Formats: sequence, C-alpha cells, structure tokens
Amino acid sequence: MAGGIPQVVLNSGLKMPVIGFGTATMPMASDELESNFVNAIEAGYRHFDAARIYGTEQNLGRAIKEALRRGLIKGREELFITSKLWCTHAHHDLVLPAIKETLSNLGLEYIDLYLIHWPVRLKHTEPNFHFEKSDLIPFEVGPTWEAMEECQKLGLTKSIGVSNFTCKKLTDLLAVARIPPAVNQVEMNVGWQQRKLKDFCKDKGIVLCVWSPLGGIGALFGSYRILDNPILEQVAQARGKSKGQVALRWLYEQGVVIITKSFNKERMIQSLQIFDWELSAEDLYKIDEFPQKKGNYGEMFVGPDCQYKTVEELWDGEM
Repeated sequence: MAGGIPQVVLNSGLKMPVIGFGTATMPMASDELESNFVNAIEAGYRHFDAARIYGTEQNLGRAIKEALRRGLIKGREELFITSKLWCTHAHHDLVLPAIKETLSNLGLEYIDLYLIHWPVRLKHTEPNFHFEKSDLIPFEVGPTWEAMEECQKLGLTKSIGVSNFTCKKLTDLLAVARIPPAVNQVEMNVGWQQRKLKDFCKDKGIVLCVWSPLGGIGALFGSYRILDNPILEQVAQARGKSKGQVALRWLYEQGVVIITKSFNKERMIQSLQIFDWELSAEDLYKIDEFPQKKGNYGEMFVGPDCQYKTVEELWDGEM
C-alpha cells in the first residue's frame, strides 16, 4: 500500500490509490494552497487529482518539490498524479499541447492519469468555466481519444480515461478506442449512488473514480443535504465514527476510488481512517434508502444566459 492506502489495478496495469486528494478550490493564496498540499502528503495522501481548469497545477508541482526537499516522499514514483483536458482543448490537434502545458505547470516528466474532463467541446479559447451556446462545437470522441492514446504511447501519461461520461458516452467511446479508458471520474455519494453506471463500468473493466463524495460542501453546486441527513447520523453513532467517515467507507465498499478534500489537518487524517472497519448489513440497508439527487453543478458551467440550463442538456444521456 502506497502511504498505507489500498490500491486498485487499472487496465493499464498501473496501481492507483483508492483515495485521492482533490485540488479544485475557490481562490486561495498560493503559499496557503501549496502548504495544504504538502500537509496532505505528510498526512499520507499519495494520489492527487488536478485539472487544467482548476488553476492549481503549478501549486501542486511546487508542493511536490517541497515534499521531496523535506523527505516526506523519497521520489516522484511514490505519487499518483491525475490531471484533465479541458473542453476548450478537446480537439485532436490541441490535446498534445495541452498535456505538455500541464506537465510544464506541474514540473513533471509524466502524469499517471490524463482524463477528458467532460464530453463537451468548446471553441479554442483560454480555459473558462462559463460558456454560451455560441462556444459549443459538436463533440466527436474518436479524434480526441486518438490524441489521448498518443499521449499514453509517448509516455506523457501512463493511463488515460474520462470524466463525467454516461453509459451511452462510454459505449460510444469503447466502439472506437484502441486503448480502453482506464477510469471514469463522476459525481457519486450516498445521495447519488450511480448504481447503473457503477455496474456498467465494472463490467467493462473501467475503474469508477468519484468526486463530491460528501455532497460538494463549499462548492457552488454543493450542499449539506448528505451530512445533515439523519440516516447518516444514525449509522455514524452506531459505528462510533464521523458522518464523513461513514460516507467515505460506504464508497470504499462499493469498490470505487474516492477523491476527497479538506484543508483541515484533522479531517485530512480522518478521511484516511476508513479501512480497518466495516459497515454492517443493517447500515447498508439504511444507506440504500437515502434520497437520491445529483449535485446542481450544471448551471455553474453554462451560465444563466445560456440556452442550456444544465450540463446534461449538452449531450444525449443522463448523469
């Protein structure tokens, strides 16, 4: 186990820690951000989830150098680093330049996993969360995926995958892929359990990696509806654990990889303390009854003036 964290084996043969530390955050001073990433490495995290659109790749790169300088890790190979291709660069000829810029930002020769961030393509502009109808270009996954495969063949990334892909979008991709996606990263938690997608990915040998494991607290799309639910409170009291630990343990027992994030040192450590105990059958039954609702992240991207009011309307499929 890297850093004491269990790992899964991807279809590329690479081992991936089952808990990663997210780097998406609201604006924060660089020194503070880098310090938090170093704290996460010190706490035991060895998997970091980045993206071009987050604007934190350079901060993470500097934190890795600091961790090496302080001897918190012995070498780059102890870390599993993910980053993502933003929609403005989901064009065949822009994928290779995009990953090279990501590597430059991180100060690394390779990353472990490179993902298509969304099954959406935008006009080539500077990466930006918000876009309008006029920015949209039809997304054909084949040419973009061909360029992603080239990134892996060149050794710029050890594995490739996707993010926020539905069963339908994965089916379309698998029909043209020479290298199948190793990972699909999506929203999943006790309040949005993704049963159909989870079973589909398992059947296809694709590891499901999940963001928003506690409901996206602190994000524009998030809420406290998960942690405030009495079901989670009951299970947590019965187990003698925090509500967050119960929610993360449930995900671990579903066989998925979890991207969590907290800049509180105590909660950083708590999130890693989910491997030496189990939920009971009664606990699982209660959690199965949890009200289901996905996050309200669509409007965060499309903006109030766009014809499309949710991200899902941009493609044929459901999240």
